[in-house]
Amino acid sequence: MSLDWQAAWQALVGHPLFGFALTLCAYQLSLALYEKTRWVVLQPVLLSIILVIASLWALGIGFDEYRASSELLTLLLGPTTVALAVPLYLNLRRIRQLFWPVLLTLVCGGVAATVFGVGLGWMLGAEEGVLRSMAAKSATTPIAMLVTEQIGGIAALAAVFVMVTGVLGGIFGPELLRLLGVTHPAAVGMALGINAHAVGTSRALGEGEECGAFSALAMSLTGACIALFLPLAAALIS
Repeated sequence: MSLDWQAAWQALVGHPLFGFALTLCAYQLSLALYEKTRWVVLQPVLLSIILVIASLWALGIGFDEYRASSELLTLLLGPTTVALAVPLYLNLRRIRQLFWPVLLTLVCGGVAATVFGVGLGWMLGAEEGVLRSMAAKSATTPIAMLVTEQIGGIAALAAVFVMVTGVLGGIFGPELLRLLGVTHPAAVGMALGINAHAVGTSRALGEGEECGAFSALAMSLTGACIALFLPLAAALIS
């Protein structure tokens, strides 16, 4: 590689938006492959994570450098979250009709997701710090990390649990629900939103507008409930 090519390559890799462009390209490629094949192993979020990690390793780029060049993604999370209000508004009448079933599902599903996750970790002999980090796995990453710090867990580990929960829920959730005979859009959306948060909501939007609306509702309310009640529950148990 000539000196000019080396300089151009270094300028490209060192560009302030290189991490943003890399992540966007990886996700678009993953999404195109998934839509063409419909293979669950090519779930876009999971595949894009693998592609980004492999690219950073091959290019010798550290995590701090990547994070600095992908901060625009963090800034876009706010508008993206607000945009989820659109399917909620379009299906507001339907949500009002199912208010009590939605409330019951939210309470039972949120408590079960937290208790079963922590209980499984306890049965497998996980340490207390790991159990505290696992408790908020059904919330989105920012909420889970903040709540985990409040209850004495490890924020970075909580982010990993959130990612694993979301990816597995997005991959296997809809198929598992169909095998169990759950086909109602509201029920599928609530299940994905409570258990697989943002990734599940993305998958639910692909299943249909009503399914995506209920998933967005479940994800939002589950995150709010975890932020409010999990620190209180942890304090009472301690």
